[in-house]
Amino acid sequence: MGLMNDSLFDRIISEVRECHRCEDCLPHQPRPVIRGLPSARLLIVGQAPGLKVHETGLSFNDPSGDRLRAWLGINRDEFYDETRIALIPVGLCFPGRNAAGADLPPLRGCAPFWHPRLLPFFPNVELTLLVGGYAQKFYLKEHCKSSLTDTVRAFKDYLPRFFPLPHPSWRNTGWLKRHPWFEAELLPELREKTAFVRGASLNQR
Repeated sequence: MGLMNDSLFDRIISEVRECHRCEDCLPHQPRPVIRGLPSARLLIVGQAPGLKVHETGLSFNDPSGDRLRAWLGINRDEFYDETRIALIPVGLCFPGRNAAGADLPPLRGCAPFWHPRLLPFFPNVELTLLVGGYAQKFYLKEHCKSSLTDTVRAFKDYLPRFFPLPHPSWRNTGWLKRHPWFEAELLPELREKTAFVRGASLNQR
């Protein structure tokens, strides 16, 4: 990016960090959590920060992140290399938890407001991972299948632009056991496609 665009990128990131649009809807102070630089070629769109991510300010810094990195076959250093991977959730702030202890859905107004403003600053993105149903519904819209399972299983229908995934939460461990095709068929494709986009070699990892 040129100097002017670098300045605009710094400005939009500052605006994100200072966002208080949903303050009245949150049980805590807003803390938008995103990562990435304009050179990133892989974009990962998750759901929303969990409590640990909210507390640390580091995307996917939790067991879900550990599982996602295992799916991708990469380590933390590569995962957090902002020059190669951008991390922008559907909801930028931790939405809180319900009475059962599960994270609430991302706030509805966040992605429609911020994603169209942010994505032009990532012109090099070649592949976007849609992690979970909220990311898939926002980006795929009417092209989603009748269920998350069907959407994920039909991942080839969305390539080369998108790659839908289930959320890597421990709550989905049962889903993973019931669908062995995910590990046998999808993960090899996921690792190949993301390695290619990142400019990495599967033989070097």
